[in-house]
Amino acid sequence: MALAMQRKANVRLPPEINRILYIRNLPYKISAEEMYDIFGKYGAIRQIRVGNTPDTRGTAFVVYEDIFDAKNACDHLSGFNVCNRYLVVLYYQASKAFKKTDLEKKQEEIDKMKSKYGISTEELRR
Repeated sequence: MALAMQRKANVRLPPEINRILYIRNLPYKISAEEMYDIFGKYGAIRQIRVGNTPDTRGTAFVVYEDIFDAKNACDHLSGFNVCNRYLVVLYYQASKAFKKTDLEKKQEEIDKMKSKYGISTEELRR
């Protein structure tokens, strides 16, 4: 056990690897218990969130206690067949997740500023 801990201490992982996995292409009827059965084999899980709105159905987030467990699960479960669907397992990247919403917020701010100061797009093109 001490050898395994020493090996983990010496390993340097790429920056995109983290404890949070984003899973896509899940069957719509999968339950959290089934998710624990599938992903729990690779280490201690802190939290599982399964999407339940029309936009998030078929997706889930799995948060592991240890980053090495998350890496192991991602390596082994990407392409895993569940109910005739192949899982897409990715590392969660907050910068990509919020990029679209940030652009929408910035566009709203620009539109508010334009209306506040009475500027139209045609005036800017001249």
